[in-house]
Amino acid sequence: MTRAILLGTTGIATAFAMLAFGYLSGKPQSAIADDQPQIMAQGQDLDRTQVEGIVRDYLLANPEILLEMQSILEEKQKEEQRVAQLETIKDAKDLIFNAEYDAIVGNPDGKVTIVEFYDYNCGYCKRAMEDMQALTKADPELRFVLKEFPILSPDSHKASVVSMAFHKMMPEKYGEFHMTLLGSEGRVNEAKAIKVALSLGADEAQLREQMKDPEIQAALSRTYDLANKLSITGTPSYVVGNQVVFGALGQQVLSEKIAVAKASL
Repeated sequence: MTRAILLGTTGIATAFAMLAFGYLSGKPQSAIADDQPQIMAQGQDLDRTQVEGIVRDYLLANPEILLEMQSILEEKQKEEQRVAQLETIKDAKDLIFNAEYDAIVGNPDGKVTIVEFYDYNCGYCKRAMEDMQALTKADPELRFVLKEFPILSPDSHKASVVSMAFHKMMPEKYGEFHMTLLGSEGRVNEAKAIKVALSLGADEAQLREQMKDPEIQAALSRTYDLANKLSITGTPSYVVGNQVVFGALGQQVLSEKIAVAKASL
C-alpha cells in the first residue's frame, strides 16, 4: 500500500510539474495582467527544468498537497470502479446470480441473493462459512449462491473441479460436501475433495468421469472473467444486490448489505 501511494503521489507531482510548465510556457499574453510585464517575461524565459524545480520546492514545502491530491484521486477511482461494477452486474445478471454450476444454500427461491466468490484454501473463507450459516438460518428469504473462484493454487483449482462435478452429480448433498471440505483441517486438494465426495456416497468412477466435463473449465473461465470485470481479486468477495463487498467483513456487515438489497426490491 505504501508503495502504491508513493507511486501515485510521484505521478501526481510529475503531472503537476508538466501542467505548470505548459501553463507558464504556453499562457497567452492577453491572459496576463498589463501591470505584470516582469512576471510575464520571467514566465516566458523559464524552461522545463526550472519549472520542475519551482514545483518541487513548493511541494517539499507543502507536502500535504500530495496527500490531498492522492485522496481525491483514490475517491475518483473508487467511483469509477463502482460505476463499472454496476454496469457489470446489470449486464451479467444471470451469470452472477443463476449460473448452472453454482450451488445454492438457504432458500433456492429466496427474495434476496448474496453471491460468495470463494477458494477452498482461503483461511478467511473458512471463517466466513459461519457467517453464511448464521445468515441463512436467521433469514428464511435469503438465497446464498456459492461461486467457485480458485485463485490461490493449483490444488484449489483441482478441488473446485471435484466440487463442481459432485454438485452436478449429487446436488442434494452438496451443502454437506461444501461445509465438510471447507471446514476441514490442512490444505485442500483433489484427493481430499474426492475423499469427502466418496464419504457422502458418490461413485468414484462416475465422479472422475464427471470431472472431465469441459463445461467445468468453461464455467471457471467465465467466473475468472466476471471477477475481473467486478474488480474482485481476492476471497471471500460478495455480490449483494448492486454492491460488491470485498473481504470477510463479518455477519453484521453482510446483514446490513442484505437489508439494503431488500429495501431496493
